[in-house]
Amino acid sequence: MNEEEITLRPVAEADLPDLERLVGDPGALGEYQWYGWSDPRRFRRELAEDGLLGEERLVLAVDAGGGFAGFVAARKAGVRNTARYWNIGAQLVPGARGRGIGTRAQLLLVEYLFAHTPVMRLEADTEVGNLAEQRALEKCSFLREGVQRATTFRDGQWRDVVRYGLLRTDPRPERPS
Repeated sequence: MNEEEITLRPVAEADLPDLERLVGDPGALGEYQWYGWSDPRRFRRELAEDGLLGEERLVLAVDAGGGFAGFVAARKAGVRNTARYWNIGAQLVPGARGRGIGTRAQLLLVEYLFAHTPVMRLEADTEVGNLAEQRALEKCSFLREGVQRATTFRDGQWRDVVRYGLLRTDPRPERPS
């Protein structure tokens, strides 16, 4: 695993060109993240509105070795206000993949969410074929909870996803460096 310093921070206006380029380029997003064209300027509007740090969702920049490497995000889910949890995800620029950066960034996000929000549970899901993300989640101590059939629509097909969960009380790996 690469040992460069990985940090999370609020998205800055200077990150917007990189962020918009990442979410607007099917090749940059990779095999499992392209869902068709959407409004790439939504990040610009949301940054102006609340810094991408809202009550129901947050987006943090991932820095690796001092440069923008992608982002992690969390959105609140749950059917009742008394049983809310965060669903998390990550998206890295192509040059940052396969180096352990996503795993370490998601570990930092887990640590942040459990330190600063009173939720009991975090969830993550990924397509059945996305073995790299499944390994990353398992390294973050998420437990595979099952497969949900035909949950996400991408590239003309409904696709199954693997659901992962992590409780506040579950053991977790040491804090990443």
